Amino acid sequence: MSLKTLVVSRVAEAITSAQRQDSARDKFEKERQRQGARHRVDYFHQIDDPYGHLALQALDLFRSRYDVDLHVWLVGAPDDWAAPERDRLIAYAREDSAQLARKSGFTFEDHGVQPAPEAVRAAQAQFAAALGAEDFWPRALSISKALWAGTIEPDTAPATGDPCAKGDAERARLGHFMGAMLHYGGEWYWGIDRLHYLETRLRGVGAQISEAPDALIFPAPGLHLAPAKLATGTQPVLHWYLSFRSPYTYLSAHRAKALADAYGAELRLRFVLPMVMRGLPVPPMKSRYFTLDNAREARRLDIPFGRIADPVGKPVERGYAILAWAMQKGRGYEFVESFLSAVWSQGVDAGSDSGMKQIVEIAGLPWSEAREQLARENWREEAETNRLELLEIGHWGVPCFRVNNVCVWGQDRLWVIEDALKELTS
Repeated sequence: MSLKTLVVSRVAEAITSAQRQDSARDKFEKERQRQGARHRVDYFHQIDDPYGHLALQALDLFRSRYDVDLHVWLVGAPDDWAAPERDRLIAYAREDSAQLARKSGFTFEDHGVQPAPEAVRAAQAQFAAALGAEDFWPRALSISKALWAGTIEPDTAPATGDPCAKGDAERARLGHFMGAMLHYGGEWYWGIDRLHYLETRLRGVGAQISEAPDALIFPAPGLHLAPAKLATGTQPVLHWYLSFRSPYTYLSAHRAKALADAYGAELRLRFVLPMVMRGLPVPPMKSRYFTLDNAREARRLDIPFGRIADPVGKPVERGYAILAWAMQKGRGYEFVESFLSAVWSQGVDAGSDSGMKQIVEIAGLPWSEAREQLARENWREEAETNRLELLEIGHWGVPCFRVNNVCVWGQDRLWVIEDALKELTS
């Protein structure tokens, strides 16, 4: 391992550690108490983001359970660099939000289309006018419901300024780019998916109202992994679209295999080149948020994470060259697991022969044979085939999971795949 890799991996380990998080939180809380300030949560609402529609409903409950000042900002859509494949992202967000609504008990119906620009402008104007009003929450919920139901009266008047400008500026100042985001004490929480982290933190500093329910508004869904027999006698296939440069792929590895094993499915590995190696931008702001989000998700799932040796570039290509061969040897999953664990939790340099040798041998494969695969290029065709298939089914990023016609994006949507597998078993 080079000195640079060693230093970078140790820095990453420190940045993503629970100790750093706890220290930053303690410092923030002591300063808040010194100033006699109240707990303040900032929420950034994008009016045409379905995740925001769910967040508004959750925050209506949240404000009655926690003694905080909840400041709401109206923001616009992310810039192009933050939302690659925008059309696919918009379509999937509706579909995903509808599933999430059913799981959480909130409401959202995917009508198959986004609200018209005129309707969005009308909703933004009404939402901006409601900010700060005593009856803001019922008005905000009504506006959002009307927008998504298609019953809001379109705004045909000429624009007289950007109602999102202040919110966009404040979001950028605090260091983010997405809608449905909550900010408290230097940390970010996305929509109802990460609200439980904020709730747990606020409870730890005594901000929960005494008469509030003990249950979280929306706990992170888990897996049941109930053994079952195949209903049809045919083995289902769990397609796992993965990338060696995706820490979320790493967090999904054990559970993807556990799901396949529990429900008798074939786990089919569908590797694709990382987005940045396909010309899609991943700016530092985006990378930092995702890294820190992965760190807390890893702690929740009890998965080692943080000693990172970023495999972007040649390490990924070397890994895929060996993976194609490992799959032929029947050790594909073992190699994927070994590679991901090495680069995301052990600081192993997959670009070096010594590092790759370690990864290969932990996967139960002979290095003498694996080394011969490094010069091969046949894996590129398979990676491209997987990428094109991913695009055809409306996705572009990883990890994605597919069973028959059910396809989801993200390691925190594996419960959807479990539901799909249950339907195929008795």
